[in-house]
Amino acid sequence: MSPLLYVCVRPETAAADAEYASFDRAIREAPSDAAASTAQVRLDRWDLVAHALPERALDSYAGFVIGGSPFNVTDAAKSDVQVRVERGLERIARAALGGRTAAFFTCYGIGVVTRMLGGTVGLDTPEPTSASQVSATADAATDPIFGPAGASYSALTAHKEGSRAVPPGAVLLGTNDACPVQAYRVGDRLYATQFHPEPTPRDFADRMHFYRSTGYFDPTAFDAVAAAVLQSDVTEPPQLLRRFAQTFAA
Repeated sequence: MSPLLYVCVRPETAAADAEYASFDRAIREAPSDAAASTAQVRLDRWDLVAHALPERALDSYAGFVIGGSPFNVTDAAKSDVQVRVERGLERIARAALGGRTAAFFTCYGIGVVTRMLGGTVGLDTPEPTSASQVSATADAATDPIFGPAGASYSALTAHKEGSRAVPPGAVLLGTNDACPVQAYRVGDRLYATQFHPEPTPRDFADRMHFYRSTGYFDPTAFDAVAAAVLQSDVTEPPQLLRRFAQTFAA
């Protein structure tokens, strides 16, 4: 069984620790016999904020899962760290497109991939910290990762920017009115979601503490937003990650 690598792009260490734990649980906890093979998948970790990804990693891992970040592709001024992070994510995307590995990008990562492919990322499709309803496209129905999720499912979102349209070469897999590009596939080894597939509602509410004053929600409404998140039902998104692991690692 080949290992997967979680790639951290969050500068906040405690938030990254919690995110890694969310990915690890989402991939390895099997809700049914059909997903039981992922229980033994090893998920290693690499902090791309602190260190550039070594070339050998692209051939050492069956797949990569990329977490979210307070960075934005549309940021007017970028630190040297953010520039290095974006270059590292582009290397992973190119490796997946070239068949060296597989990759599942989330949140900030979908913007990096969209821009790399020649698409446009803008600030006109934000979503607040909440559970959003995602509608599957006709192409999603036949996709091995997204097809079993069904015609509609709830997913956790919190973002300031989004892809204005599916970039060239990508196949739209998930959409909604607020942010039309929720998920897409490029080739057969690169997936990207605007939503966060890995956290439970409890995980997401806990993550809010790290970003209370960063513009994802009104800080004076923290308790109400957290309560709404905790009441959400997001059973399908973690299974996307399990199926990714089953397909490329198990």
